[in-house]
Amino acid sequence: MNYLDINKETWNKRTTLHVKSKFYDVASFLQGQSSLNDIEINQLGNVSGKSILHLQCHFGQDSLSLARLGATVTGVDLSSSAIDEAKILNKQLGLNATFVCDDVCHFGDSNTQQFDIVYTSYGVLCWLPDLAHWAQGVAKALKSGGEFHLVEFHTFNDLLSGYSYFPKNEPDIEEETTYTENCDGQVSQVITWPHSLSNVISALINAGLIIELFEEHAYSPYDCFDGLEQVAEKRYQMQHKGQKVPLIYSIKARKP
Repeated sequence: MNYLDINKETWNKRTTLHVKSKFYDVASFLQGQSSLNDIEINQLGNVSGKSILHLQCHFGQDSLSLARLGATVTGVDLSSSAIDEAKILNKQLGLNATFVCDDVCHFGDSNTQQFDIVYTSYGVLCWLPDLAHWAQGVAKALKSGGEFHLVEFHTFNDLLSGYSYFPKNEPDIEEETTYTENCDGQVSQVITWPHSLSNVISALINAGLIIELFEEHAYSPYDCFDGLEQVAEKRYQMQHKGQKVPLIYSIKARKP
């Protein structure tokens, strides 16, 4: 089973809906609204003049938001439809971001450019079967002293939803709809893998990166899971037996 072809087809279908959704709100984005959230903005700091590699960039809103802040950005994504849409947005906004259609692990193997920052966020790791391979590509893409930034949905919520917390020999293969409000009910096959927090952190350490920050957050900036309650603007929480559930974690690592 070729998981790359299957997941690419799914994300090509999803992109068609996503660019028309209120969830992504392309119209407001074109008028100047940033797609970045407080978690990543605070963690990244001032990116003006920095070169950034954005892995699994979808159709480029975060990449272009970073470009608006003065960064030189390269976005990579498996979906050809998403990359086509990212290039359209880039042209409409008059920016100079670069977008590449590729699997991030293959890109990591073939890439020869080095960046000040590698960034990836929100729902990215479950699509990767081998985090050691992924982390090696991240480290290779960083300049000496460069920073890696990950903001990801917490695996604890996956456990509460009935998925494995720990890595397995076989992936989860399911038929799913997409998560935007304009979902038309169409299902597509998805192939994903669970990764524990220790699996993620160990992969980065074994790739030679130094972990400088690890944080957990009891909220999500997106209303994209069942059982969430809005508690503030762009803050959605979940409780389990009266206790807040960790929904996001973030990591900053540096290449020596």
